[in-house]
Amino acid sequence: MQTTHCTADRRAPRRLEAVERAEAYVRAHSTRPLLVSQLCREIGLSERGLRDAFQCVKGISPKRYILAERLRAVRGALSDVSRPPATVTAAATSFWFYELGRFAASYRKAFGEAPSETLRNTRRSLPAGRRRSTC
Repeated sequence: MQTTHCTADRRAPRRLEAVERAEAYVRAHSTRPLLVSQLCREIGLSERGLRDAFQCVKGISPKRYILAERLRAVRGALSDVSRPPATVTAAATSFWFYELGRFAASYRKAFGEAPSETLRNTRRSLPAGRRRSTC
């Protein structure tokens, strides 16, 4: 994601630091459900303060950032040649995506391919003896 520093704002350094702390927390807790209100408590900002910081630094809301990070985590799991998941559903639900149709649409929008295509491409790159059956 692109950084859009608000250089004219004297609060920019504090906002950048808050966003960096929030990003680290989101990455460290990607396998657990995370609400913006919970993230605010961890960072020590109000929801408005965190939203303003994300808008200033990233140009998106914290909620969109959390969604994007979870999608990237699923893509990482689907692309992991050393341990690809058995199914897309297994990968999606391990990162708290349970509305699978909505998940697949968000994934396609973010990465330009269906999650099943990512998994299929990962399986193709495995040596023949390590490929899992899809049955």
